Amino acid sequence: MRLSGVLRTAPLHLYYTMRVADAHGLGRCEKYWISASSGGGVMAQSYILRMRKDLTGIIEQPLLPAGVGLKKLGPNPNMALVKGMHGVLEAGYWEGGGGAPIFPQWWKALRKDYEFDPALVLLAVDADGVVGMAQCWKSAFVKDLAVHPRARRSGVGRALMLAVFHEFAGRSATHVDLRTREENSNAHAFYRSLGMTLVARDPG
Repeated sequence: MRLSGVLRTAPLHLYYTMRVADAHGLGRCEKYWISASSGGGVMAQSYILRMRKDLTGIIEQPLLPAGVGLKKLGPNPNMALVKGMHGVLEAGYWEGGGGAPIFPQWWKALRKDYEFDPALVLLAVDADGVVGMAQCWKSAFVKDLAVHPRARRSGVGRALMLAVFHEFAGRSATHVDLRTREENSNAHAFYRSLGMTLVARDPG
């Protein structure tokens, strides 16, 4: 981006948005500001919100759309499911204007992470393959949630999150956390509809 000479001679504050991918592989718009006071510069105004679901109460049962089933990746994963899971995540990243790690790098890094448990990878699957994924850490944290574009607005994301809550409740966790960008208002509304509340706001 080129900044014109006027930015060096007069105070100026401009806002612009750029479409990128959020922490969950979903498209979002991130806000930036340009300040030209005292010489000017470009700085990002971005925050990450930590949201939490209390698991001590009654948890709604997940309801998947017709033709979609729920599977766990499990200890001996079917590689077709693993690749389908990566494809859903990748579609979300590229739709947002970013990129996901290529499959071999992503799968190798994931398996080596001490927080990884294949039983905490929940997949929504239909006749054509994986249409949604929720990959969680053992510390009761949702690392990635993504739904394929062809299955969005059908309840798949909600069902996956509710299944996550039940999974951790069964493991005696008291809560489940995740992080999302402050600018992603659609994600905030979705997570709040699931009973999640804001517990922290950190510079991102």
